[in-house]
Amino acid sequence: ECTVNGLGERAGNAAMEEIVMALRTRHDRMPFVSGVKSENIMRASRLVSAITGFVVQPNKAIVGANAFAHESGIHQDGMLKHAGTYEIMTPESVGLSKSKLVLGKHSGRHAFREKLRELNYELGDNALEDAFARFKALADRKKDVFDEDIVALVDDELVRAHDRIRLTSLEVE
Repeated sequence: ECTVNGLGERAGNAAMEEIVMALRTRHDRMPFVSGVKSENIMRASRLVSAITGFVVQPNKAIVGANAFAHESGIHQDGMLKHAGTYEIMTPESVGLSKSKLVLGKHSGRHAFREKLRELNYELGDNALEDAFARFKALADRKKDVFDEDIVALVDDELVRAHDRIRLTSLEVE
């Protein structure tokens, strides 16, 4: 017997997605085949979640929202250089489209630059450093920085770069 999304694990049943992916990724040590099409794991997980009304824990292995998400700067850099550094299975192998880099206070320049490219921004070195400094200040105030935040951060600076007059303070009595 096995479970999906952890339903039944307290009774001692193993997680189906973990067994299937262990067999698939460790076939050199475990020469067994499950016959499960692993690309359907996420669909099955979402279906079980929808039917039961139980939300999958974000940190659940393989099917949780954080399974293929990376926030730490060193992890993001490693993922950008070679995804296999931190992922022994691909997101596609379980039915996801790709890993995601979660930008936050631990993110570094490499991940920030890649996110800008993904959002179709090409900044020069000085503009990139200025944008990164503003990003870090924002990330210190917010847990997660979303794409919309970065667009606003960059667009606001691009618009204001050509201002001749700038309001620096306002005092109302």
